Amino acid sequence: MNTTFLDACLGKPTPYTPVWLMRQAGRYLPEYRATRATAGSFMGLATNKDYATEVTLQPLDRYPLDAAILFSDILTVPDAMGLGLTFAEGEGPRFASVVRDEAAVDKLAVPDMNKLRYVFDAVSSIRKALALRGDKAVPLIGFSGSPWTLACYMVEGKGSDDYRLVKTLMYQRPDLMHRILAINADSVAQYLNAQIDAGAQAVMVFDSWGGVLADGAFQTFSLAYTKRVLAQLKRTGTDGAVVPRLVFTKGGGLWLDEMKDLDCDVLGLDWTMNLGKARAILEAGAGSNKSLQGNIDPNILFANPDQINTEVARVLNSFGKPHADAAKRGTGHVFNLGHGISQFTPPEHVSALVDAVHAHSKAMRG
Repeated sequence: MNTTFLDACLGKPTPYTPVWLMRQAGRYLPEYRATRATAGSFMGLATNKDYATEVTLQPLDRYPLDAAILFSDILTVPDAMGLGLTFAEGEGPRFASVVRDEAAVDKLAVPDMNKLRYVFDAVSSIRKALALRGDKAVPLIGFSGSPWTLACYMVEGKGSDDYRLVKTLMYQRPDLMHRILAINADSVAQYLNAQIDAGAQAVMVFDSWGGVLADGAFQTFSLAYTKRVLAQLKRTGTDGAVVPRLVFTKGGGLWLDEMKDLDCDVLGLDWTMNLGKARAILEAGAGSNKSLQGNIDPNILFANPDQINTEVARVLNSFGKPHADAAKRGTGHVFNLGHGISQFTPPEHVSALVDAVHAHSKAMRG
């Protein structure tokens, strides 16, 4: 198996910088669109282990990526709580029931994980399919939305431009928000542990909406509950190997100095943060025990391949000289986008990006 991604997560030297892409299995690929059409809907795709396996592997058939990520959605946990998740074409996710008052909060509980069996079955199926690739097999990443991000959707009922409803609840009834977040954190921890038991080799917490919070509110309502999740996560998988834990907060670079103390292995960054400066923050003091993931602007993928190559080199150079001392843990780097890939991305431009990452990062190592 190609362990470059896992090694980078754990701060080991790697022969090149591994790369995978958030939403790498998605609508920009014509083969994904064809499978989704056959499945009939997004949830029809996500709840069928065979379809979920097929689309998880599709980008690996096209590109020499260094990790696979489970095909699912960040909102499966509140759906299992009974909120009724649906996806309308062109509108994104919606919940039939919302959580905006004490009565709704009283109904919340950590869901029976058997309601999410389709996710765990998909993880097991994908791992088996990856194993058949032999030396070309790559690790499988499991994931969930963060407690705060899940709460945003649960209160708003869908995506939001102004976060008015969730922030109103947060400021007017912080007691209710803390109750929601505590249930979410314990649910996410159980959910990720079940993915680990099913075969996930790394797990990632997507705090997609953490960056919309004010300073102070982020620490209280997002970071504290991400810590609660991490404290409960299993450290090793069914094979006894260490399972790296990744945390990505979109817009979270402002709080990197506080996030560096999280009990995780990798911190993901969006494109607004310089990787060299982020690395210096992590390495200040006694030394780094974290790696970084990111952080090219997804919109670079609309530029021509020469421009993509130039921007890839800039990002890799901003991170600096790769860690090379096998005797100690260093700051590893996993190349990724600063957010999910756009559905309008030309597939051939992804090839240019992946090839550029591998070529330039090998050249940096001599």
